[in-house]
Amino acid sequence: MNDSTSMGLRLRREGLVAWVVLDAPPHNHVTVHGMAALAEALAELDADDSCRAIVLAAQGKAFCAGADFASVRDEGGPPSLDTREFYRHAMRLFDVGKPIIAAIQGAAIGAGVGLALAADFRIGTPAARFSVNFNRLGFHPGFGLTVTLPRLIGAQQAALLFYTGRRIGAEEALRIGLVDECVKADALAARCQALADEIATSAPLAVRSTRQALRAGLAEQVRQANAHEYATQQVQFRSDDFQEGVRAMAERRAPVFRGR
Repeated sequence: MNDSTSMGLRLRREGLVAWVVLDAPPHNHVTVHGMAALAEALAELDADDSCRAIVLAAQGKAFCAGADFASVRDEGGPPSLDTREFYRHAMRLFDVGKPIIAAIQGAAIGAGVGLALAADFRIGTPAARFSVNFNRLGFHPGFGLTVTLPRLIGAQQAALLFYTGRRIGAEEALRIGLVDECVKADALAARCQALADEIATSAPLAVRSTRQALRAGLAEQVRQANAHEYATQQVQFRSDDFQEGVRAMAERRAPVFRGR
């Protein structure tokens, strides 16, 4: 096993399995640099024949709490995150040809759910929480979630989670298929490693071609959806409702939206 650190990531190898660990605790907020580093790390592992499966994990309280809207709350205006560049790198995740398992030890919020859904499988713990809270913040979903979420859990459940922004726990996530398994926190790493090892024992060319067949057209669908998501977000970031949504989140109260 070797271990290295780069741009908020920690990388290590366990046999034929690579671990890529988000390391910007406690919240692992999304950033352009972090997403670029993650996309580059996954691309390098995809080209490495000694890696047959990847586990995407995180340090800290949250798996990924999405974007940090502190600048919006304090200064007004759109978020400081360069969403065009962020999404450009995020879309690269869907080009990876090797199976990815997301180890979700805590909250996955907004873009954090998008990141989890770029993986093939998700294994959570009882502390895992999920919320696609974009509409509650006053803007359109992103990260290609308008494709990936209904593809995974169905259009009806996706609509419910999008429209309400509700936060669901691991038990509900397991029931609707948002996670594949739920295990105790101290068993998460071992269970993810075991599943990755099981995948890695299969013929790598056959696994890759099967994955390509199962996900045929997905990367392009996600990119097309994300282009629409981005354009819509740019308009809504300038709305009063977006400012109210962010203020309400910071003040831990229900937002009062006025449709403008």
